[in-house]
Amino acid sequence: MFRRPILCRIGKIQFFANFCSLENGKRSLVNSRAGISLSKSEPVSSKKISPGKELVISYLVNSCGLTPERAVSASGKLHFDSPDKANAVLRFLEKHGFSKTQIAELVSRRPLFLLANPEKSFLPKIEFLLRSAGFSEPDMVEAVVKHPAYLARSLENQLAPVYEYIEGIVGSRKAGILLRRGSWIFDHGLDKKLIDNVALLRELGVPESCIEFALFHYPDVVTRKHDSFKKIVSEIEGMGFNPLKTAFVTAMHSRTGKGNIDVWERCYETYSNWGWSKDDIYMAFRKHPNCMLLSEKKISRFLDFVANKMGRDSRTIARVPYIIFYSMEKRIIPRYSVLHHLFLNGFVKKNWSLATVMCPTEEKFLENYAIRYLKELPQLLQLYRGETSGGV
Repeated sequence: MFRRPILCRIGKIQFFANFCSLENGKRSLVNSRAGISLSKSEPVSSKKISPGKELVISYLVNSCGLTPERAVSASGKLHFDSPDKANAVLRFLEKHGFSKTQIAELVSRRPLFLLANPEKSFLPKIEFLLRSAGFSEPDMVEAVVKHPAYLARSLENQLAPVYEYIEGIVGSRKAGILLRRGSWIFDHGLDKKLIDNVALLRELGVPESCIEFALFHYPDVVTRKHDSFKKIVSEIEGMGFNPLKTAFVTAMHSRTGKGNIDVWERCYETYSNWGWSKDDIYMAFRKHPNCMLLSEKKISRFLDFVANKMGRDSRTIARVPYIIFYSMEKRIIPRYSVLHHLFLNGFVKKNWSLATVMCPTEEKFLENYAIRYLKELPQLLQLYRGETSGGV
């Protein structure tokens, strides 16, 4: 553990005179304004730090607001003999609405920004976010702090052309939201694969609203290499999806990337273990593509309840797969408790419709199945709330 405090020898570099001091022959890092110091509770490094590096670390702590530990980490590739450039960057950021805390976060993540010419490197991108993307100053600051790469990317070759292309499809409001999110679409320039992928979707007749949906929700799909993208499109078509429906795009997402495909295969195996045929699984997939991106535990818990508590064939769920997404505790179990009690008392048939019971809003469900029978069965609301053991 590096417990010796860091000394900044004043020597010829006068700008550190206000920040560093020599105390009892030991090395100490002291924040002359806020009293920040390295103590036994703040281990920094076991490696010896060179005097030149100490100057940078001291500046990061005292002028940029970093903790000593983060300053050591941020100083790895940073070197300067004069604070002039760094001071200019800090003044620039403060002028454009960045708080001290936000500056500390930005510098911690991108320390080399302190060596930039802010008027040349940062200002055009900030003006783009404010004027072209329509950000307010607080929105701009928040976006840059969350996604500092925006200040490092080329405005002419990356940010502006990609934004303008996306804006032409999804509109300015949603293009701005994608910028705030730090969407993958802005990680590269407006390359041919994105344009070709969107063109292919249009050739298939995919509506603009669905293309917009893909760009907004699944940028990982539309930014894939074109050959890979074509294979995914062909696969989804072969599974019987209609390119005119949003489910076509959602299904593409579920079959994009190794992670999603691995989950898809595990879901397939789980449904198969519950007796579902390939046709059952594909039918459920077409109706709700994300049913192939659930955890094995969630699927099995729900189908176990359907088969062993409700006494139904689990394969019937293939026709209404969206029911799997409902909360067991908040919807499935409470509603089943009410319906089961109604059945035991002769008010509903045994094979009541799952969709009719599980899909309506809570208000509608209570109106149709609880309040309606309260006179005859006053305990229904208690069953629904789990306040009595007469249900499940």
